[in-house]
Amino acid sequence: MTALALDHTVASPSLRSQLAGRILTGIVTLLLAFDAGIKLSGSKAAMEGTVQLGYQPHHVLIIGLIALGCLVLYVIPRTAVLGAILWTAYFGGAVATQLRLDNPLFSYILAPVYVATLMWLSLYLRDPRVRALVHPVR
Repeated sequence: MTALALDHTVASPSLRSQLAGRILTGIVTLLLAFDAGIKLSGSKAAMEGTVQLGYQPHHVLIIGLIALGCLVLYVIPRTAVLGAILWTAYFGGAVATQLRLDNPLFSYILAPVYVATLMWLSLYLRDPRVRALVHPVR
């Protein structure tokens, strides 16, 4: 049995749990799509914000493409866990950037952690693979 094989003793999510997970997934997806879209559009706000964070303007497109790639993986059910793992790495960079600038903890530094928490909660609520990771067989 592989490490990612489903354990049949872990209960499948209820319909209510799946619905809540899908709603949270939709909210997170809209947030992340907006973020990626504004970066990919090359908007003035995205350029200025990225420069204020200490990056060069040409990094905006690269960051937007990385975000788009992670988002595509996250919204495809079969690759959602991989997408969430990659988003978690992306958010780690965002936390490090905000921390380096000594921005406020709860509003800036932890904002990516809040989104990542919602992302993983949405997967836990709807995906039995994530439930199996959280509740391993003893």
